[in-house]
Amino acid sequence: MRRNNLPRTLVFFFLLAPLNFVLLAKELPDPDGKPADMTKKVKVFIIMGQSNTLEMGRVKGDKKGTLEYAVKTEKLYPFMVDDAGNWTKRQDVRNVHVMGSGGPGKTRDMRNDWLTVSGGKIGIETGIGHQIGNVLDEPVMILKSSIGNRALGWDLLPPGSESFEFTDKKGVTWVHPGYKGSPERWKKGEEPKKIGWYAGLQYDGDVARAKQVLSELDKYYPGAKEYEVAGFFWWQGDRDSRSAALSGRYEKNLAHLIKTLRKDFDCPNASFVCASLGQTKEGSTDGGGKILNAMQAVDGKSGKYPEFKGNVASVYTHPLSKGGSSGGHYGGNAETYMNVGEAMGKAMVELLKQQ
Repeated sequence: MRRNNLPRTLVFFFLLAPLNFVLLAKELPDPDGKPADMTKKVKVFIIMGQSNTLEMGRVKGDKKGTLEYAVKTEKLYPFMVDDAGNWTKRQDVRNVHVMGSGGPGKTRDMRNDWLTVSGGKIGIETGIGHQIGNVLDEPVMILKSSIGNRALGWDLLPPGSESFEFTDKKGVTWVHPGYKGSPERWKKGEEPKKIGWYAGLQYDGDVARAKQVLSELDKYYPGAKEYEVAGFFWWQGDRDSRSAALSGRYEKNLAHLIKTLRKDFDCPNASFVCASLGQTKEGSTDGGGKILNAMQAVDGKSGKYPEFKGNVASVYTHPLSKGGSSGGHYGGNAETYMNVGEAMGKAMVELLKQQ
């Protein structure tokens, strides 16, 4: 366990469903500002998904919904500021984000720094990084490779995925392609007209960009020599929820995604944490409800996928969301992004403990 300053006395109940328990936990201590043990491999945790994995939580402003207001006025997340009121910085957690549209090729380095608050927005990586950095002695890299407006059933479809047919309410049957198929769908019996995009193109690009970072490890984690992909974080589903075909296919695609990511990054034992759409309540029967049900099904505690026991967890985010919806980035409310990030980080820590 990493040594830190004495923890603050604030105690809170944190509901983490569908893990089916309530955690009684103390707030995190302030980070001690010390580097990690660089004799050990870097533990890499990869974030993938769509736009809500990006930095969408507003930082500045003296009004409810900003990070400044949450920390300085409401006294939430006290580990985020030091005694002088400055944002803390973790010298043991590297925050990296690469982004590009489509397949391998042009890549933008969006982030490559130590975990802290800089700029006008934050994302789930902040809560994730603090939770994991607090419990691991190893150097930690939070590696985000994602972009907005992407569907698991189309843009992010993993290799090996098969095509399927779906009949809509009007009785029209549509064919949806498998990996590398094109276009996104076509009427059964008609000849598909390929477009300049294929099923899984964004998956290929996001994986390639993450691998490029790992191939240049010292550039993104100074002084690092070796790494291990220890886990994946997945917050996605908004676009799939808008399609009856894709939301109904989500569980199958998600289970395959977990297995394929582990294979592609040569990490068969890596843990996987996914999070539901914040606006969706348990019992919902719409597309968002199907996404939520799919995530709860792949959770190792459900028993539906025995191979996921102890290494896959889902986080029910409706109690953590402060309003709005995934389509509107939850109104940019920083508390939503902090709460979801912390919950996902805690879920990952629990999986790491089981391993």
